[in-house]
Amino acid sequence: TLAVHCILLLRCMMSSEADNIDTTVQCCAGCGIKEDDDNIKLKKCTACHLVRYCSIKCQKEHRPKHKRACKKRAAELRDELLFQQPDSNDIGDCPICCLPLPLDSQRKSSFMMCCGKMICIGCDYANQDSEFSKKRHPTCPFCRKPSPDSQEEQLEYIQRRIDANDPVALTQMGCYHCERGEYDSASDYWTRAVGLGDIDANYHLACLYHIGEGVEKDSKKEVYHLEAAAIGGHPKARYNLACVDIEGGRMERAIKHHMINAKLGLDESLDALKMLYKDGRISKDDFAAALRAHQAAVDATKSPLREEAAVWLKLEYDCYHEEFAGAEMTGIRGL
Repeated sequence: TLAVHCILLLRCMMSSEADNIDTTVQCCAGCGIKEDDDNIKLKKCTACHLVRYCSIKCQKEHRPKHKRACKKRAAELRDELLFQQPDSNDIGDCPICCLPLPLDSQRKSSFMMCCGKMICIGCDYANQDSEFSKKRHPTCPFCRKPSPDSQEEQLEYIQRRIDANDPVALTQMGCYHCERGEYDSASDYWTRAVGLGDIDANYHLACLYHIGEGVEKDSKKEVYHLEAAAIGGHPKARYNLACVDIEGGRMERAIKHHMINAKLGLDESLDALKMLYKDGRISKDDFAAALRAHQAAVDATKSPLREEAAVWLKLEYDCYHEEFAGAEMTGIRGL
């Protein structure tokens, strides 16, 4: 009985002492000095945010003890950021009509070399129609500079943007060199663009690390840049991450990636979820929610002007190919 009484008394004393502790006081994890002593300001560990240090010396000395916990917490924070649903995709909105740009930007959007803006086909079509009716030389619908007439003028426009440290222009120049097979130059431009915060450049760099062109093949750097792009709302990068996770047997992570992508409007991720639903890996409710969110994302990119422009582009495309096919047939008859 006496032993039990002593234990209870000790617990009461410990609880009362704990109540008197000022939890706002922070101490250096290395030397234990308080933040308010001698006006010392402590800085958090930038990787995990769990501990604080008064100097780089304390941080280096404490590193062996803190390394394991730091890496674990840093990975948790990275995953929390990675699996958050982005507000929009990396392409963003058209700067003229302010509607979300479709993910198929190569076919349904136009990149303006002069100002580095991505314009939807609806606004581009309306601008071209207006310029044609007034018999004017085509201009950019955003900055109103004359449209380039040759590839040399296009490269000149991009170089001006590069001189102004425009990350979008750096990425476009990297794509230009990549198409020509100049992977070393492409890597240099994309690396600079990544340093300036361009999301698409992370995706392109990850592709280079995957194939080992222009840089040494490195799966860790590939995943790092894919994650950086996915966090910024890049659907293709997230889709590739899902493929990596499936290959590694991490099906739950892959499903999360596809769910996020479906809500951004990516058709390929919706198709993947459909197969997973057939295999019984996701529930009917989850698939239905992804289907509704995907349709909402696609509908948000539609407008009457864009649909009119799409019809016009299709007619122009069909006419071009009919003319090309006719030329081919004429050549065959001549033979």
